[in-house]
Amino acid sequence: MENLLFICSRNQWRSPTAEKVFNQYNGIKARSAGTSPRARHTVTIADINWADIIFVMEHKHKQRLKAQFSRLLQHKPIQVLDIPDEYQYMDEALIETLVDVVNQYL
Repeated sequence: MENLLFICSRNQWRSPTAEKVFNQYNGIKARSAGTSPRARHTVTIADINWADIIFVMEHKHKQRLKAQFSRLLQHKPIQVLDIPDEYQYMDEALIETLVDVVNQYL
């Protein structure tokens, strides 16, 4: 089982969509979180420890994670997906983009 953690800012649209999509894959467990204190679920130490691979939607999310969890992230792969905040939850274009980009790392 591979644990995938998806990160965006507010954990409203992009990362929850990724969580739902990739939890349907065999052999994968997915979670989502946000970097903002106002996120639906703000990323925690437990989330970082749980993850085998961390996917962030934008470079700023990687920078925020490294600023907050630098020691924990020393041996964790972090992949920047370059998916802008212009989609709604479960948007078909977002799903297609996520699948195309994330599958390169699986």
